[in-house]
This record gives sequence, C-alpha cells and structure tokens, in this order.
Amino acid sequence: MNYIVMDLEWNQCASGHAKENARLPFEIIEIGATKLDEQFNIIDRYGSIIKPRLYRKLQSQIRELLNYDEALLRTGRPFDVVFREFKKWCGEDYMFCTWGPLDLTYLQQNMDFYYLKEFHFPLKFYNLQEIYAINHLGDKSQMPSLEKVVTDLDIPIDEPFHCAENDAYYTARIFQKMNRKKLSDMYSIDFYHYPTCEDEEITSQHINYSEYITRTFDSKKEAMNDKNIATLRCHKCNRKLSKKIRWFINNPTTQICVGKCWNHGLICGKVKFKFTQEGKVFVVKTVEKINKTEYERIRERQILLRDRRKEKRQQKKNAS
Repeated sequence: MNYIVMDLEWNQCASGHAKENARLPFEIIEIGATKLDEQFNIIDRYGSIIKPRLYRKLQSQIRELLNYDEALLRTGRPFDVVFREFKKWCGEDYMFCTWGPLDLTYLQQNMDFYYLKEFHFPLKFYNLQEIYAINHLGDKSQMPSLEKVVTDLDIPIDEPFHCAENDAYYTARIFQKMNRKKLSDMYSIDFYHYPTCEDEEITSQHINYSEYITRTFDSKKEAMNDKNIATLRCHKCNRKLSKKIRWFINNPTTQICVGKCWNHGLICGKVKFKFTQEGKVFVVKTVEKINKTEYERIRERQILLRDRRKEKRQQKKNAS
C-alpha cells in the first residue's frame, strides 16, 4: 500500500457568500500530492493548476496567501480532467494523508459538483496534523501549523508555502520524521458521506477509544432518544456503565457524559451532531478513558453551564 499525502488550494466567491454557488462554496484551484511507499520513501510527486469555472477572481484573503494570480489560473485545466489524471496517478492501493480534515471534504464537494464517481465508503485517512499533535505534543486540541512543524523539525525550506505541491511535499517530509508507532490504529473516518440507514452505521474500535457514526435523524432530540447513542459503554470491555455525569449540553453541537467502569476507570462519552444539507442530523459518538483531572474539568463545566441557565431564567422572571 502507498501513502498519498495530498494538499489542495481553493478559492471562494470574491463578492461574498450571498453570490456564491450553494453547491460549491470552495472551488479547488490546485491539487498537489506526494506518494510514499510502505517504507515511507518518497517515490513520486504530483501537481496541477486548475482553471476555475465559477470563481475566476481570487478572493482577497486567498490572494494574499497564494504565490500566483489569475493569469496562472487561466493556464490551468478543468477540474474533472485534472481529477481523473490525479486519481489514476494515485493507483489502486493507497491511503490518503492530509494536514487537517478539510482537504477531503472540499475535494468531494468538487467531485459531486462535476458528478464524478465517489470514493469507497467509509473513507479512511490519516490526519497527520492530529497524529502529530497527539504523538509529539501530547494534546490533540493544539493543532500546529504546517510551517511551524517544518521549522521545528529542521526540514529545509526550499520552496514557498501555500502551493499545493510544495505543501504536500513538506507534509510528506513531516510524515517521514514522525513517530509512527501504532499508526494503523490512528486512522480517521471522513464524514462528508455518512450512513443513510442503520445497516450502514459505522463502529470503529481503536486502542484508546471507540467511535460510532450513526444514520440520520430528524432532530438532535430524536438522536439522543436512540438507545445506542444514549447508552454509555466502556470502549474496552463493552460493559454498560452507570453515569457519574449524565448527558449535558456542552455547546450547540456537543453533549458530554461520564461513567465509571470497574475494570477500566472513568470513561467519557462525547456526542457531536453533524448536520446534512437536507436539515437532518447524524451523530459522531466517541468514548474514551479520562483521568480524575479531566473528570473534574467536565464536572466544573457542567456546573458552570447549569448556573448560567439558572441565572438567565431568573433574569427573565425578574424582567416579566
């Protein structure tokens, strides 16, 4: 199996969201990639400029980042032509690797816009930014920039950043230097395509956590009434857990709970709501072990939010 380290550059409507195409808010203008073999040797590189169909003028912030302008874009080829060439270059047996999760989302949006054949489902990939943050920084909430990591690892900077082919190459060089212990367990699942029925639901079991991706529901309330979502089980032994902290709303798209497994300690369940273009919702539920400090932090968050709600209710009562 080969590793395809991919990077994209994309453009937005220069006239603002009101005039953008709803089917394609982010139009890809460059595809870059570096191919590594199973021993993580770089064996090939790919790069191509894409001639935009919708947004021919660069949005101001994107113009500041890029090292080229509209004149170069006009020399590019159509997306569908470039994508078919890129897909053939990837080969048959490969795994996508990206710096962050957005590249695959925007790639598939563009594929759908041109009615190109979808990737297989579910689509697994390596989010190298997240893996680096976990293995080297010990905190996946701290996502470092590509430029910072290239500098920290003393990788020679021979070409400018914010060029898809160059950024893919720098990401591949980081991949070569990364701690790849237990790499096979650290894959992510892309959410652009989601289960549409119960038979397509995905359960992904990892060493330190489990992930459950559900079918769609009409509302968040309906989703949380589903037994498989609401029930908290240990990701190690699958034991049903009594909750020390019941499900509470952490923010508009996330709910959290905590239980205790007598064999594996404190277990945190987190539900993230993902919304479809049709207005439905599906759930990404993760279950993982936490320590006492993390438990206290979650408990404090629950109390803080509860007190805020009480204060707001009292203010409304006083105002009436």
